[in-house]
Amino acid sequence: MKLSDRALNINPSPTLSIDAEAKEMAANGHNVVSFGAGEPDFDTPDYIKEAAIAAIHAGKTKYTPVTGISDLKNAICLKYRLEQGIEYKPEQIVVSAGAKHSLYNAMQVLVQAGDEVILPAPYWVSYLEQIRLAGATPRIVETREENDFKLTPAELESVIGPRTRLFILNSPNNPTGTVYTVKELEALGEVVERHDLMVISDEIYEKLIYNGLKHVSIASFSPELKERTVVINGVSKAYAMTGWRIGYAIAAKPVAKGMGDLQSHSTSNPTSIAQYASVAALTGDQSDTKRMKAEFLRRRNYMLDRLRAIEGVTCTRPGGAFYLYPNVKSCFGQRYKGSPINTATDLAAILLQEAKVAVVPGIAFGNDNYFRLSYACSMEKITEGLDRITDLLKKIN
Repeated sequence: MKLSDRALNINPSPTLSIDAEAKEMAANGHNVVSFGAGEPDFDTPDYIKEAAIAAIHAGKTKYTPVTGISDLKNAICLKYRLEQGIEYKPEQIVVSAGAKHSLYNAMQVLVQAGDEVILPAPYWVSYLEQIRLAGATPRIVETREENDFKLTPAELESVIGPRTRLFILNSPNNPTGTVYTVKELEALGEVVERHDLMVISDEIYEKLIYNGLKHVSIASFSPELKERTVVINGVSKAYAMTGWRIGYAIAAKPVAKGMGDLQSHSTSNPTSIAQYASVAALTGDQSDTKRMKAEFLRRRNYMLDRLRAIEGVTCTRPGGAFYLYPNVKSCFGQRYKGSPINTATDLAAILLQEAKVAVVPGIAFGNDNYFRLSYACSMEKITEGLDRITDLLKKIN
């Protein structure tokens, strides 16, 4: 059987692969602590569940318009008007089966063979694959730990060429938790406008920001940037609704129409019931999200202190999301029970097999000197997992 080159060249998601391996080990009786998956461990709030149940009883179980129901689009417009001061119309919104689906649609519509896409590293794993699936070429730009992994305007400008079409921005960032300030976004926006670029602004972690930082969309700075920006967001992270699969894109009308037309030939509309639940999520009581954020902050502070206490490990303080991205390069060149450690991938494999702790090696995000740990798990598991990591690293010789 012969598969297409497109299928053969896809790399599976390392984060999902590691999570699946950890779950398989747990199913086989191993006591595994997993810091792998990017999924809140909280349950979906009751008022959102009740809205879904009410939708079922009301018979709202049929096809909806391809790009989403009016109530949800209006709720999204209201959210961005109140929170970001940006005016959008419902026809600029495309609701899809998760933010990943929204990103895929945007990439397919915005770029093609011969185009280049600027991708700051570390990057979320699916950006790279989606660029390639669209036939475009990624231009990866390494950011620096000493600069909190933020792309500077000079670094952005240095990789722009005649074929550059698109720039991907993710704030708060996965995997580093980096949050760009207003001034930093304004400076990047000036480069975008000067060089006639489009921007995909992935804002899925916008509600999970700490220490007085504030999320600001790059689309809010000028009418021109608004037209150039495709905002990606969804309900998965802020409302613990990962399985409901509702994401959305907000874009200029021609872009939104292209994405809607594409979606009409792939998935059609996202699940009707989940759309009505998402209306409740966006317009209802936000106290559950605030409580979840407060708990994530508590876990972040504890985990960061523990990691920084390990000799040789460095780690930036994430301003948002629910990940830490420690540098473990000091372990390289060592051995554990005869096994060499030359990359974070080597160390992650040893941690899983020997300590029964699952982490995602940094190669998944573009740099194998790091690994990502999610603190979207209980404090009990965090404490146990960090105890195991600390004990194992002490034994490396």
